[in-house]
Amino acid sequence: MINRREWFKISAAGVAGLSMLPSSLWAAQDSEDRPEGSTEGRRRGQRPRGFRIGVCDWNLGKTSDVGCFELAKQIGLDGVQVSLGTAANDMHLRKPEVQKAFLDASEKSGVRIASLAIGELNNIPYKSDPRAEQWVSDSIEVCRALRVRVVLLAFFGKGDLIDDKAGVDAVVEKLKKVAPKAEKARVQLGFESWLNAEQHMDILKRVGSPALKVYYDVGNSHLRGYDIYKEIRTLNKNICEFHAKDYDKLFGQGKVDFPKVRAAMDEIGYRGWIQIEGATPLGLIESYKKDAEYLRSIFPRQVPETI
Repeated sequence: MINRREWFKISAAGVAGLSMLPSSLWAAQDSEDRPEGSTEGRRRGQRPRGFRIGVCDWNLGKTSDVGCFELAKQIGLDGVQVSLGTAANDMHLRKPEVQKAFLDASEKSGVRIASLAIGELNNIPYKSDPRAEQWVSDSIEVCRALRVRVVLLAFFGKGDLIDDKAGVDAVVEKLKKVAPKAEKARVQLGFESWLNAEQHMDILKRVGSPALKVYYDVGNSHLRGYDIYKEIRTLNKNICEFHAKDYDKLFGQGKVDFPKVRAAMDEIGYRGWIQIEGATPLGLIESYKKDAEYLRSIFPRQVPETI
């Protein structure tokens, strides 16, 4: 989760790999055996799993707004990654009546709530602001209420951790405190930042909880100069979900090689949500219709077993 202005402030950097952490994988929000985004190996006899294509509500101009579902339906998407809220509305998805409104709107539209996100952490940093710490803790209950298993924690803008050892240390300590709550609720905390795979793995190891995962944005990491296809394999089962992004281009016309992304996902066994966080050169609806059509040609809803 990062705006275009910040993309171009970032210089390229290298990346090194680390071995993956062991992890637990939990039950789905629906009747399937594994959570959306699970990288657990599929077993003989289970119905084929595939990919779901969603969109971030902020990219629709509907941040934490129930209108996001009808707009996503118009585009033809499977789901929406919804924001917990903003500082201005006091993270209103924490309120039961707002949760009900979102669940009702999702059911009416047939568009699923894919996952939760706290983008306001870019302005009110988790590393330094007590309000952010409370929001992250509260988001776990919200995930349960909305029947989702992933909440994205954003570390950009004022929350950026590049060259900020003190900030990383503070974040690690806070995550250590909240992780047991997430584990008990079977909620995954998706860490999204400008850091490379090795740095993310270091944080995961320091926190030491299966509840902490990496929320991987192929566009952001490509912009940083990282080998995203290698990073996906390095992070492996520690990835909870993906953002699809390619800066100012429609998917398939830019620098991210999505067939190679699919090959990396296949290698780690990833099946689940991919959220569009893309540019809109043709206008929002037309651009996202084309992006969704392109992604579905590579990431179909059903993928046959290969065993």
